[in-house]
Amino acid sequence: MSPPQDHYFTARPASDGELRTVPVQLAGRDVEVVTAGGIFSPDGIDRGTRVLLAEVPPPPAAGTFLDLGCGWGPLALTMALESPAGRVVAVDVNERALDLARRNAVAVDVADRVQVLAPGEVPADLTFDLVWSNPPIRVGKAALHELLTTWLPRLAPEGTAYLVVQKNLGADSLQRWLADTLPGLMGPVAVERTASSKGFRVLRVTRG
Repeated sequence: MSPPQDHYFTARPASDGELRTVPVQLAGRDVEVVTAGGIFSPDGIDRGTRVLLAEVPPPPAAGTFLDLGCGWGPLALTMALESPAGRVVAVDVNERALDLARRNAVAVDVADRVQVLAPGEVPADLTFDLVWSNPPIRVGKAALHELLTTWLPRLAPEGTAYLVVQKNLGADSLQRWLADTLPGLMGPVAVERTASSKGFRVLRVTRG
């Protein structure tokens, strides 16, 4: 059996024969997306992402937003549907996920507002007004910490990040670690729990 983190790093784009069409609801709309095996939550919107979408406020009317660890794209697509003047950057290390997210941006007619990129393709000077993420906890603590310390310091001065983390996979310890670590990287920062639902915590990170 493959290690649980394998699908984050090794999957290649799916062939047409591997694609599956899945009905989901995004931003109150019934839509169809494509998924495939070898990615996170190929059967639809996972429970943690559902909790995040239910608990966060709508994105601003305009701005630059980040979906960190986008998978097939539910967070990025929701941001784009709810903020027609917003620009969304969807990032993942999994080539198959990136391909699916691009296909789904076209399918729900937001491809003009969603850029789906590998981490190294994101301009180094780009900052984000909003970050939504269901981070890949199972990649291991070191990789997770590297991911968060790479991207959260790219919050704009008035930016906000929301993370959803399963309680029994260390949400509370992650909150403490972020509160201890981020100030050294980005100055004064607040890390708060804003919701707890169905075994998940929603954490909010703000500057100041």
